[in-house]
Amino acid sequence: MERSARACPSRSLETHYRYATMNLKNLARALRCGFRLKCPKCERGPLFHRRFSMLAQCPECGMKFEREHGYFVGAMYLNYGATVCIAFPGYFLFEAFTAIPFAFNLGGWGLFSALFPVFFYRYSRSLWLSFDYMFNPK
Repeated sequence: MERSARACPSRSLETHYRYATMNLKNLARALRCGFRLKCPKCERGPLFHRRFSMLAQCPECGMKFEREHGYFVGAMYLNYGATVCIAFPGYFLFEAFTAIPFAFNLGGWGLFSALFPVFFYRYSRSLWLSFDYMFNPK
Protein backbone atom coordinates (compact mmCIF):
# COMPACT_ATOMS: atom_id res chain seq x y z
CA MET A 1 0.00 0.00 0.00
CA GLU A 2 2.84 2.40 0.76
CA ARG A 3 4.42 1.71 -2.60
CA SER A 4 1.29 2.65 -4.56
CA ALA A 5 0.68 5.68 -2.33
CA ARG A 6 4.17 6.95 -3.07
CA ALA A 7 4.00 6.24 -6.80
CA CYS A 8 0.55 7.66 -7.48
CA PRO A 9 0.92 11.23 -6.21
CA SER A 10 3.87 12.06 -8.46
CA ARG A 11 2.26 10.42 -11.46
CA SER A 12 -1.12 12.05 -10.83
CA LEU A 13 0.54 15.45 -10.30
CA GLU A 14 2.42 15.03 -13.57
CA THR A 15 -0.77 14.00 -15.34
CA HIS A 16 -2.66 16.89 -13.75
CA TYR A 17 -0.20 19.46 -15.12
CA ARG A 18 -0.23 17.86 -18.57
CA TYR A 19 -4.03 18.00 -18.74
CA ALA A 20 -4.17 21.51 -17.24
CA THR A 21 -1.85 22.75 -19.99
CA MET A 22 -3.84 20.92 -22.61
CA ASN A 23 -7.08 22.42 -21.28
CA LEU A 24 -5.64 25.94 -21.37
CA LYS A 25 -4.62 25.39 -24.98
CA ASN A 26 -8.08 24.06 -25.78
CA LEU A 27 -9.67 27.04 -24.05
CA ALA A 28 -7.52 29.48 -26.02
CA ARG A 29 -8.38 27.64 -29.24
CA ALA A 30 -12.10 27.68 -28.43
CA LEU A 31 -12.02 31.42 -27.73
CA ARG A 32 -9.96 32.11 -30.86
CA CYS A 33 -12.33 30.13 -33.10
CA GLY A 34 -15.38 31.55 -31.33
CA PHE A 35 -14.45 35.19 -31.77
CA ARG A 36 -13.18 34.69 -35.33
CA LEU A 37 -16.43 32.88 -36.29
CA LYS A 38 -14.50 29.87 -37.61
CA CYS A 39 -15.10 26.12 -37.43
CA PRO A 40 -13.76 24.73 -34.14
CA LYS A 41 -12.55 21.53 -35.80
CA CYS A 42 -10.40 22.86 -38.66
CA GLU A 43 -10.17 26.57 -37.69
CA ARG A 44 -10.57 27.56 -41.35
CA GLY A 45 -14.17 27.17 -42.44
CA PRO A 46 -16.67 29.99 -41.85
CA LEU A 47 -19.75 29.41 -39.69
CA PHE A 48 -22.03 31.97 -41.38
CA HIS A 49 -22.70 32.81 -45.00
CA ARG A 50 -24.88 35.84 -44.14
CA ARG A 51 -25.38 37.97 -41.05
CA PHE A 52 -28.01 35.71 -39.41
CA SER A 53 -27.78 32.59 -41.57
CA MET A 54 -25.53 29.84 -40.30
CA LEU A 55 -24.16 27.12 -42.56
CA ALA A 56 -25.33 23.55 -41.91
CA GLN A 57 -21.77 22.19 -41.99
CA CYS A 58 -18.21 23.37 -42.46
CA PRO A 59 -17.24 23.76 -46.15
CA GLU A 60 -13.62 22.81 -45.30
CA CYS A 61 -13.88 19.73 -43.05
CA GLY A 62 -17.59 18.80 -43.19
CA MET A 63 -18.27 19.16 -39.45
CA LYS A 64 -22.01 19.37 -38.80
CA PHE A 65 -22.71 22.54 -36.81
CA GLU A 66 -26.19 21.90 -35.41
CA ARG A 67 -25.73 18.56 -33.68
CA GLU A 68 -29.36 18.09 -32.61
CA HIS A 69 -32.68 19.91 -32.51
CA GLY A 70 -32.49 22.81 -30.03
CA TYR A 71 -28.68 22.64 -29.91
CA PHE A 72 -28.17 26.40 -29.79
CA VAL A 73 -30.51 27.09 -26.85
CA GLY A 74 -27.33 27.31 -24.74
CA ALA A 75 -26.10 30.07 -27.04
CA MET A 76 -29.14 32.14 -26.03
CA TYR A 77 -28.13 31.75 -22.38
CA LEU A 78 -24.59 32.77 -23.28
CA ASN A 79 -25.91 35.83 -25.13
CA TYR A 80 -28.18 36.76 -22.22
CA GLY A 81 -25.36 36.28 -19.71
CA ALA A 82 -22.97 38.48 -21.68
CA THR A 83 -25.61 41.21 -21.95
CA VAL A 84 -26.36 41.14 -18.23
CA CYS A 85 -22.67 41.04 -17.26
CA ILE A 86 -22.08 44.24 -19.23
CA ALA A 87 -25.33 46.15 -18.65
CA PHE A 88 -25.83 45.50 -14.94
CA PRO A 89 -22.45 46.77 -13.68
CA GLY A 90 -22.42 49.43 -16.40
CA TYR A 91 -25.65 50.93 -15.12
CA PHE A 92 -24.39 51.10 -11.53
CA LEU A 93 -20.97 52.45 -12.54
CA PHE A 94 -22.60 55.23 -14.56
CA GLU A 95 -25.00 55.92 -11.70
CA ALA A 96 -22.17 56.18 -9.17
CA PHE A 97 -19.51 58.05 -11.16
CA THR A 98 -21.37 60.32 -13.58
CA ALA A 99 -23.98 63.04 -13.35
CA ILE A 100 -26.21 61.44 -15.98
CA PRO A 101 -29.88 61.65 -14.94
CA PHE A 102 -31.60 58.42 -13.92
CA ALA A 103 -33.94 58.31 -16.94
CA PHE A 104 -31.10 58.70 -19.47
CA ASN A 105 -28.95 56.12 -17.70
CA LEU A 106 -31.78 53.61 -17.52
CA GLY A 107 -32.88 54.33 -21.10
CA GLY A 108 -29.35 54.06 -22.45
CA TRP A 109 -28.72 50.71 -20.80
CA GLY A 110 -32.18 49.53 -21.82
CA LEU A 111 -31.34 50.38 -25.44
CA PHE A 112 -27.98 48.65 -25.06
CA SER A 113 -29.73 45.56 -23.65
CA ALA A 114 -31.99 45.47 -26.70
CA LEU A 115 -29.29 46.00 -29.35
CA PHE A 116 -26.25 44.17 -27.96
CA PRO A 117 -27.82 40.67 -28.21
CA VAL A 118 -28.46 41.29 -31.92
CA PHE A 119 -24.81 42.17 -32.44
CA PHE A 120 -23.53 39.34 -30.22
CA TYR A 121 -25.84 36.69 -31.77
CA ARG A 122 -23.23 35.26 -34.14
CA TYR A 123 -20.51 35.26 -31.49
CA SER A 124 -22.70 33.51 -28.92
CA ARG A 125 -23.47 30.71 -31.39
CA SER A 126 -19.85 30.44 -32.41
CA LEU A 127 -18.59 30.39 -28.82
CA TRP A 128 -21.22 27.82 -27.83
CA LEU A 129 -20.17 25.56 -30.70
CA SER A 130 -16.47 26.01 -29.88
CA PHE A 131 -16.90 25.25 -26.18
CA ASP A 132 -19.06 22.23 -26.94
CA TYR A 133 -16.46 20.95 -29.40
CA MET A 134 -13.77 21.45 -26.74
CA PHE A 135 -15.67 19.20 -24.29
CA ASN A 136 -17.21 16.79 -26.82
CA PRO A 137 -15.22 16.65 -30.08
CA LYS A 138 -17.45 14.09 -31.84
